[in-house]
Amino acid sequence: MPTPPTISEGASGPTVRWAQYLLVRRTLSYEQIDGIFGPVTKTAVEQFQQEAHLAVDGIVGPATWAALGGDGPEPPTLSEGSHGTAVERLQTVLNEGRGDFAPSSNPVLTVDGDYGPQTATAVRGTQHEGGIAADGIVGLQTWALPVHAAGQVLADLCGVKGPG
Repeated sequence: MPTPPTISEGASGPTVRWAQYLLVRRTLSYEQIDGIFGPVTKTAVEQFQQEAHLAVDGIVGPATWAALGGDGPEPPTLSEGSHGTAVERLQTVLNEGRGDFAPSSNPVLTVDGDYGPQTATAVRGTQHEGGIAADGIVGLQTWALPVHAAGQVLADLCGVKGPG
């Protein structure tokens, strides 16, 4: 994967969201993945750069992207109609997380790798429990939801690229 473009304060969009996702568990929380490179993201980048012994300029350029692992693959975005191994792992994790990071009222899912209405309902419940927009779509912010006190996130348990 090529290195993403250089971004700095004032930028917005999917590239900023990717950088914010990669900063989760380092200097940002999952609630701060909003696709807007504002003062909070700039401070997070500067803290990361300092810890990584990089030039501290608050700009995510090639060296910072490399240290973050930003040239790697992003986790897939999953929604109704998606299917495959990532959906199957998500269904398994959502079942196992009922009463923990997912509400106990979530439906028990058939682990079939098909993202249907029941999976969307379970995802919305988990998103609501995490205090983020409950849209039923598993994007970067949902992948970054904390699932255990040990600092794991949903992406870790599902075997997709987690932040950190």
